[in-house]
Amino acid sequence: MRFMMIVKGTSDSEAGVMPSEELVAAMQRYNEELAKAGVLVAADGLHPTSSAIRISYPEAGGKPKITDGPFTEAKEIIAGFTMIEVKSKEEALEWALRMPDPHGFGQGQIELRQIFDMSDLTQDPGMLAKEHALRERLEGPRRT
Repeated sequence: MRFMMIVKGTSDSEAGVMPSEELVAAMQRYNEELAKAGVLVAADGLHPTSSAIRISYPEAGGKPKITDGPFTEAKEIIAGFTMIEVKSKEEALEWALRMPDPHGFGQGQIELRQIFDMSDLTQDPGMLAKEHALRERLEGPRRT
């Protein structure tokens, strides 16, 4: 089961305030623990929305609308993420609870969400085989 720990943005992350050296070191230690356990898939922080582009589809079948950042919905902004592959929701929660406060100022908020597997979306054997082959090529062998 794959899960994403979504780190919510704050006014500081949107202002481009960089994390302290202590927080960077704590996050690096946490990511090393995840990697050593064989559950880390990816982990990265994101630049503020001031350098982002939003593509929306206001009309079904219509042309996409392009909007340059910054975006003001601070509660909806994602500042970073960690993706893990674990055996259960409980294990994912255990790992999420071990993550240091992602902003270091008591403002951190993490949203834990399960990622759809292709088998959640279709039972078509051909599509499932293609998805499996693609994942094998991209990810290589993982912990089972």
